[in-house]
Amino acid sequence: MSHPSPPPALTPQFCFSTVALRDFLRISRGAIDDSITQNLNALITPASAGFDPSSTSIRTPRPPNLRRISQSSCHTFKNQVLFPSWQVRSDVLNYCASVATSPDPDDPESVLRQVENERDRERLVDERLDPYSARFFPREARTEKLAAIIRQERGVENIIRARSWGLVTERCGEDWRDWEEALNEWRKKRER
Repeated sequence: MSHPSPPPALTPQFCFSTVALRDFLRISRGAIDDSITQNLNALITPASAGFDPSSTSIRTPRPPNLRRISQSSCHTFKNQVLFPSWQVRSDVLNYCASVATSPDPDDPESVLRQVENERDRERLVDERLDPYSARFFPREARTEKLAAIIRQERGVENIIRARSWGLVTERCGEDWRDWEEALNEWRKKRER
């Protein structure tokens, strides 16, 4: 069974290094969610029913509940692997979102942005002579860039979790909850 990725050391430098942030998310997702089918298949004991040699002579669709995973194995996988992995990624994204919304006194480009904004205010635009002279692309603060990346990664995270949860509920049995409800319930149990 896979193990959740260990949480990284959360610092503003980690968040502003978008390569490190995205690498952590990619590795964590790859270990658990991208290989969810293999993780779930590992929970099945293949020899429990014995091997039938005639089963390889004809291709037949498998019965719907033949490959169900035991409830105890599913429960263990969800509580010890899947939800902790999701929680670590949520913690990282929440921390980096708080960094993105905080003031950034160490921004190396803040002086350059101020100079560009001052120049933009002084600029005279004659669109008859140059129709493109009115365009000006101000530099984004690194907190704004980070906020955009966090929004994008949260969207990716929602898609990945919905896909993974769909496979888990299909293989483990019917579960009426969506992934958000199940994760919130797990969080509540963990806090007790």
